[in-house]
Formats: sequence, C-alpha cells, structure tokens
Amino acid sequence: MEELIIQSRFRLYKNKTELSAEAQQLFEKAREVLKKAHAPYSRFKVGAAVALQNGDIICGNNQENAAYPSGLCAERVALFYAAAQYPDQKIKSILVIAESEKGDLNCRVSPCGACRQSIAEYEQKQGSGIEIIFMHDAEAFLSCQSIKDLLPLGFDSDSLENKK
Repeated sequence: MEELIIQSRFRLYKNKTELSAEAQQLFEKAREVLKKAHAPYSRFKVGAAVALQNGDIICGNNQENAAYPSGLCAERVALFYAAAQYPDQKIKSILVIAESEKGDLNCRVSPCGACRQSIAEYEQKQGSGIEIIFMHDAEAFLSCQSIKDLLPLGFDSDSLENKK
C-alpha cells in the first residue's frame, strides 16, 4: 500500500477590501443579484458573478422550487448563461456570496458538489483554470486558482476515455 497526499492551495482575504479591484466588482454584482434570489423555502440566498475574458460580468442567483431537486444554484445559473450567450469566451473567475434571512451567516459558502462538477467541465472545455472566490465567514473570503483545489481527483471526460 502507498499513501497519497493531495494538497490544495487557497488565499485568505480577511475582508472584501483585500480582494483585487476585479473581485470587488464581482462582489458588488453578486450582492446586487443575491437580493433577487428566489429562496422562499430555505431563505438562504446566493449570488454569483462570473468574469469573462472579454470583461463582461454574468450574474446568477439561486432559484428554488417546491420540488427541491428542480431548483438551481446561483453558480450554475451564471455559468450556464455565460456558456449559452458567450460560448467562445473563457471564464476567468467566479465569486459566490450568500446571506440567510434566518440570521447572520458566519460560515463557509463554497460551491456545492454539482456546481463543482459544472465548473470542472468548463475548466476542461477551455483548457485553463477558473479562479473561485467564496465566503469563508461573514467578512473573509477564500480563493483558489482552479476547481482542482476544491474537487481533487474529479471526474471529467478523460475519465470516460480511461485516461489518467
């Protein structure tokens, strides 16, 4: 038996003012769209802003449904719209924020498994990493340069072709 160690690298920003100017702009856009989220069941609103290589910013928010599996996360709303409307543009980064109507949100808000898988698909499609920035707690943010930091040993089209 051999033990493998897989490491991920993240940057910690103690507050939004430590973010780059572009990330701060994504934060403001995500905050605007978060207010419009449809989250009557969980009361947990999520906003996402995607920066494209051409400078455009695409936003999305979570859309809940009484039949829970029928809803969609903010990250995938933004990613799918970007891919549909700008199929030839690379995605540079995505920023995710959330708030709860139930009280102060003081927890990490990283993309869920389905969103991680979708980000992985777009990274592979474009052949480059996507920076992911997300809330670490009520004030701080974490960022990584690729979904591979959040989804090591992920499943992608290489897996279907039995490539390593």
